Amino acid sequence: MRRTVIAGNWKMNKTMMEAELFSDSINEYDLSNTKSDQIIFAPSYMLQSLNILLKSSRIEVGCQNMHQYESGAYTGEISADMIKSIGITSILIGHSERRQYFNESDKVVNEKLLLALEKNLTPYLCIGETLEERTAGIMRSTLKNQLVKACKNVKINMANKIIIAYEPIWAIGTGCVSNAEDANIACRNIREIVAEIFDLDIARNMIILYGGSVNPSNIDEILAQSEIDGVLVGGASLDVTSYISLLK
Repeated sequence: MRRTVIAGNWKMNKTMMEAELFSDSINEYDLSNTKSDQIIFAPSYMLQSLNILLKSSRIEVGCQNMHQYESGAYTGEISADMIKSIGITSILIGHSERRQYFNESDKVVNEKLLLALEKNLTPYLCIGETLEERTAGIMRSTLKNQLVKACKNVKINMANKIIIAYEPIWAIGTGCVSNAEDANIACRNIREIVAEIFDLDIARNMIILYGGSVNPSNIDEILAQSEIDGVLVGGASLDVTSYISLLK
């Protein structure tokens, strides 16, 4: 049985004071009866503090990005060892905003994925098509291209650590949500592609999340789909009330 994962991505939001207020509010709730795994990907400057603030809850703290090299003259970047040294064990890789705004290539995504696995971090690998690619009927080939290039040289005994987040680019932060059935078809395609790259057993057990304008009003329909194991949520994870509704 695959785990259900509710992941929040704060992106470039929240001051330390706002994160503390969020944590104080979260800690007032009893999350012991929630059945999902829960994680918040937060800005790197607050990771250590947030990890301590949320220690009494069931919520894990993850990092939004890391450099593909272990160390060096890369001003402003954060390394895998830095992340691990403060108790963080999960990393977001290949988010469309990193690809679009910071020119991260498939090669860089692959290098980050390989390093994360080598360092025993859990990588959340993001893939997704543009509206033009979907309209042109090349969604599956786009997803396959991204997955094949991202997973180059990944050994089969390491593949089961990867969590895939399917985020159609046209649905991220736009208010447009992929029809739940269409999202399920895309995730089924991803599972089939994973079987082609690795094997059927890896594919059957691979956790696949959906991301793209998920909120409390549509999460139940999304999670009811057979191939979707959880969600990666942006804006709806920033507000405590909304986030708690997602977890429940």
